[in-house]
Amino acid sequence: MSILSEERKRFILEQLKLEGQVKVAELSAQCEVSEETVRRDLLLLEREGLVKRVYGGAITVKSSAYEPPYLQRQMVKAEEKERIGRKAAELIASGDTIVIDVGTTALELAKAISDRERLTVLTNSIAVAYYLMESLNSGRFSGKIIVIGGDLNPEQQSMSGSVAEQTLSRFRVDKAFISIGGISVKRGISDYDIGETGMSRLMMENAGQTIVLADDSKIGREAFAEIAPIRKVHTVVSNVPPPKEWLQLIKSRHLQWIEAK
Repeated sequence: MSILSEERKRFILEQLKLEGQVKVAELSAQCEVSEETVRRDLLLLEREGLVKRVYGGAITVKSSAYEPPYLQRQMVKAEEKERIGRKAAELIASGDTIVIDVGTTALELAKAISDRERLTVLTNSIAVAYYLMESLNSGRFSGKIIVIGGDLNPEQQSMSGSVAEQTLSRFRVDKAFISIGGISVKRGISDYDIGETGMSRLMMENAGQTIVLADDSKIGREAFAEIAPIRKVHTVVSNVPPPKEWLQLIKSRHLQWIEAK
């Protein structure tokens, strides 16, 4: 049975990420649609800047399906991320056990943690662990830091993979702070790296509450790999109020949306 257009386009992008190129004939067979339908899908993806069409298929391009390296991302919406980090830090209480993932907004949260006692913080982010270590040494808060080791991604300064997931699965935490690549009503929260999304998903499963950190550039965006549906999220901290189309969902799901002014 053939699959819908949006599902086909996601499938095409997934194949491009794995192979670097796709062929019309192969996609037609895999998706059980005509080659003309596949060509229309590729045309739409090219117009969105996600692929480059070539004879017989398409190749990948660096686009919104591509996430720039960590240090480069730190410079994007830096002020907004700092505000979100400070507001999210207010949700942490003394004695909490929390987990923080690898995003640049999560790093701003780590920088903002202060005046808390007996915290236990888990993270698979090297950058987050470094700033927490500096804060702990300077007495900004008290507690312990547990760094989740695994396969190192130097560009993103993160740890993931089976070893990291096995380690993380042993813990239960009060709150998970998740920094994302996109959040939408239809697809929920998503990100760019498959390994990191697997870690974020496990963090959410092992937490009493999930707090998502999302600046306005992430709202309405669907990144490459899905993390979880909206119903799994308890709180969103953003630099903007929720869009109008979110209001009914927020009410029905009892989702808390906090604006970091």
